[in-house]
Amino acid sequence: MKMRAVILFLSLSLSISTCANHAAEKCADEWIGGITSQTFPGGTGVNIHFTDAQPGEIKMIAGAGFRWVRMDFVWAETERQRGVYDFSAYDRLLAALDQNRLNALFILDYGNPLYTKDKAVRTEEGRQAFTRWALAAAKHFGGRGAIWELFNEPNNKMFWPPAPNVDEYITLALMVGHAFRSEAPNEKLVGPATGLDFPFLESCFKAGLLDYWSAVSVHPYRDDDPENAATEYCRLRKLIRDHNRGKEMPIISSEWGYSSAWPRMNEQQQAAMLTRELLTNVANGIPISIWYDWRDDGGDANEGEHHFGIVRQEFRGNSESPFEPKPAYFAAKTVNSFLNGSSYQKRISTTDADDFVLVFSDSGRERIAAWTTASRPRQVLISLQPGSYTLTKSSGEKMREVSVGQNGLTIELATSPIFLWPLR
Repeated sequence: MKMRAVILFLSLSLSISTCANHAAEKCADEWIGGITSQTFPGGTGVNIHFTDAQPGEIKMIAGAGFRWVRMDFVWAETERQRGVYDFSAYDRLLAALDQNRLNALFILDYGNPLYTKDKAVRTEEGRQAFTRWALAAAKHFGGRGAIWELFNEPNNKMFWPPAPNVDEYITLALMVGHAFRSEAPNEKLVGPATGLDFPFLESCFKAGLLDYWSAVSVHPYRDDDPENAATEYCRLRKLIRDHNRGKEMPIISSEWGYSSAWPRMNEQQQAAMLTRELLTNVANGIPISIWYDWRDDGGDANEGEHHFGIVRQEFRGNSESPFEPKPAYFAAKTVNSFLNGSSYQKRISTTDADDFVLVFSDSGRERIAAWTTASRPRQVLISLQPGSYTLTKSSGEKMREVSVGQNGLTIELATSPIFLWPLR
């Protein structure tokens, strides 16, 4: 969950090398709705890097409408003596999450110097010890609604040094999967938490790991439009069906964000990307979307790694708003409010493929999210149910009320989405 700039470069390199023949392909079930699992939990969330929050911090996360927190569940920090497990830090974290009606996605990750030489877990002794520890954690927090993600980006040499080895990861994952199935069958185990590395993913599927996972978790990082992930999600769903006896399995986006310090990016553009990312995921059947990151990691204006957060780094000592929100925080609050209580229905076609007009239903009444990826704003005529609507910016600022008749409504689309809410 660190060094996003390096990881993004590696992920994009893999994407270019493995997906070149698929760049022009379109899948039939992009943006069509109706593919989200009805039994798998849903919602949006953020990555964090702490077990003990600052006063008011968890409340502030929940106040933005998030329902999930993703956090490393670190082996080396919870087993410092062989066979002795100390989960007290995570007890505190989960208690704070429970108070604010937030759920945990815990990453079972990295090596332990008691058993391994580095972050990778590649020996039989290491695998057995890792599995005992992972199972102890699952039992300790059993029935609390946590999702357990098996490792973090094992296809990246930063996290599986000195070089990734899919067979080593598969051997570990099968051992953990067997243990969960036999001794913690009601706990949800997901993986492999990689980028959209299709050779790595397919190797996992061929080895039978879909039999043990409740969902496939991926990190769809990119430095271009988030809407481009739709084709890759569609390809991944087909790959899952091909190796899962024709059956669907949920795909979750367990880590993905944009740094406000990247080239050609700023804080307003980051806010727009967050909104578009979450809407893209929902409209392509992704039940859980975790934004990277909650807090900025540093203050260097030229260091992209420091500015993935939706709040600034400095603790302000104000329990009502302990961290200063960036525009992305208000964008998250707006889009989460829009998604709450609504279900995605369809994408309306316009005269240009760059336009995205998504229809959601709230008790039978239409809500609209709309934007374009074109560099210049454009006027678009959309058809929706007659009535009165409130037109709102991604920031939550209300623009005006509009009335829609039989001829539809002409609105201006830009790269930052707008929302149409039906007036009650």
